[in-house]
Amino acid sequence: MVNMNQLTKDRRVRVIAALVEGNSIRATVRMTDVAKNTIVKLLCDIGQACERYHDKVMVNLPCKRIQVDEIWSFCRAKQKNVPDEHQGKFGWGDLWTWTSIDADMKLVPQWLVGLRDASWANAFISDLAYRLRNRVQLTSDGHKTHLRAIEDAFGGDIDYAMLIKLYGKTGDEDETHRYSPSEVTGCCIDVIEGSPDPRHISTSYAERANLTMRMSMRRFTRLTNAFSKKVENLSYAVALHFTHYNFCRIHQSLRITPSMAAGVSDHVWELSELIDLIDK
Repeated sequence: MVNMNQLTKDRRVRVIAALVEGNSIRATVRMTDVAKNTIVKLLCDIGQACERYHDKVMVNLPCKRIQVDEIWSFCRAKQKNVPDEHQGKFGWGDLWTWTSIDADMKLVPQWLVGLRDASWANAFISDLAYRLRNRVQLTSDGHKTHLRAIEDAFGGDIDYAMLIKLYGKTGDEDETHRYSPSEVTGCCIDVIEGSPDPRHISTSYAERANLTMRMSMRRFTRLTNAFSKKVENLSYAVALHFTHYNFCRIHQSLRITPSMAAGVSDHVWELSELIDLIDK
């Protein structure tokens, strides 16, 4: 095993490559022969660097159609298993990652790890609005905290609609359907502000981005023993994931990275460039 001050840049790249491809911390230890604490320290360093870089460059974005959603995870323990003395403490139990995606450029302009209440909705939407150059069409799910948050952040300068999905029963109540998702029986469109184009009222890209999160970050995988022990480390993992997604991954439908499509970057980043962010 090697520690942080002995890691070469190539070893750091190997560690980051393992993490962004969905491997757990312990699996990365086995794959790279790097100590667990060293990997966690590197994750914290690069996560903080990714957050700083995102705040700096993801501004004045030419987005036109934005979809927003939330994805569930938990920290330390699931909500029902949180000890009484830690009930109500942030960083214990359920957490939600607020996400956004541009439907054309597939860029993720903003995210936020927190709770699913009005104060976190306001923080997320206001930061998203700050980063956009133009009037946009925005679609959200039926979560009511979006209403006030979007009104406060955009006022009337937005074309906004809610897409509310209607679910039926899971199916036959037997062992083969225990973990099956509920069947979508229909959807209801509620135009809230402006004149959104009905053809583009959708949250499909946001939901697909959530699947990418679950596939690319082990701590988001359901029905396993993988989870975050600290909310800070969860935030750093999410920052690394989205920076890698925006700058390093060529999107199949675009043939370039989302950041290149948005004019934020002029080339496909190597993982070594993510490492370089630590020293900037």
